[in-house]
Amino acid sequence: MTRNIGIITSGGDTPGLNAAIRGIGKAALGNYDMQLIGFKDGFRGLMENRSIVLDNKLLSGILTLGGTILGTSREKPYRMNVGGKEMDMTEVIVENYHRNNLDVLVCIGGNGTQKNAYHLQKAGLNIISLPKTIDNDVVMTDITFGFDTALGIATEAIDRLHSTASSHHRIIIVEIMGHKAGWLALGAGIAGGADVILIPEIPYSLESVANSILERRKQGKSFSIIAVAEGAMSTEFYKLYKDLSE
Repeated sequence: MTRNIGIITSGGDTPGLNAAIRGIGKAALGNYDMQLIGFKDGFRGLMENRSIVLDNKLLSGILTLGGTILGTSREKPYRMNVGGKEMDMTEVIVENYHRNNLDVLVCIGGNGTQKNAYHLQKAGLNIISLPKTIDNDVVMTDITFGFDTALGIATEAIDRLHSTASSHHRIIIVEIMGHKAGWLALGAGIAGGADVILIPEIPYSLESVANSILERRKQGKSFSIIAVAEGAMSTEFYKLYKDLSE
């Protein structure tokens, strides 16, 4: 009896999504004679039962294609907009899982997707999740796919700013994605030669940053590049944030 694998991509788009879909498909179809069923636009497509059978023809040529051929969304199974109202559609998703005779559902995504996948697992579905995010912040995962490409691009961006910063004797601040994790800013900052790197894990002192730049001036350096992770906080803001959280 043919086994059926369901697959969705959820959350933000990252490099490598189509490569992951292709890798799963090639192994399932070529090695195990399984059928791969893709659901459009993440958990939303699974809820609405919008599916497509991914055969060898559809999987061909997508290896280097950006984005995801399945589309994506940030919908949550237990909190989904239906007719303008927020509803728990977990039962509908479970029904569609069985309606398509799925043996397992592969969920490709970051932290939010992993949580949603776990929610469906607790609802009785067989789940396999793949860690995808440029932030590299999925717990118990060394490197998430998408991170390496984003790291290379961010590094190149910092590297290219050196010529402008040095020519115009400027202090240039580069904001780098990563949500609440500093992996991307830290890696790109080191590789790209940033002079100051600010990450969420270590609250920064504005005075220390200023002193570091002034020290470079004293050494005859006429420019500085500061790499700032989007979730970085000053010590003052961090204290306020912590107090409000408690």
